[in-house]
Amino acid sequence: METTFSQRVITAALSIPVGSVSTYGDIARVCGGGGQAARSISGILRRAQKNGAKNIPWHRIIYSNGRVWKNKQYDALRTKLYAKEKIDIDEKGYVIDFALKRYQF
Repeated sequence: METTFSQRVITAALSIPVGSVSTYGDIARVCGGGGQAARSISGILRRAQKNGAKNIPWHRIIYSNGRVWKNKQYDALRTKLYAKEKIDIDEKGYVIDFALKRYQF
């Protein structure tokens, strides 16, 4: 059975292991998306969550330069999740040892 790009994105996001991170671009590429596809990842996952997808690991999906997404509403929760998963974030919001923590699909 053929899957859609959106279905592949959801599957890829859910496959990122505890203690690892991936980027929007990594997910787009592994799912067969082109150069601009990384911009659609958040929207796809947001719609999936609204439609009942559970356990999307938002905190494990970061920018291509290793920076985490910051938002005052979610910072406390994300900080707690990063600590629990031993993903260290520096004072500027970048994953320490990004290359080692980056999940290779």
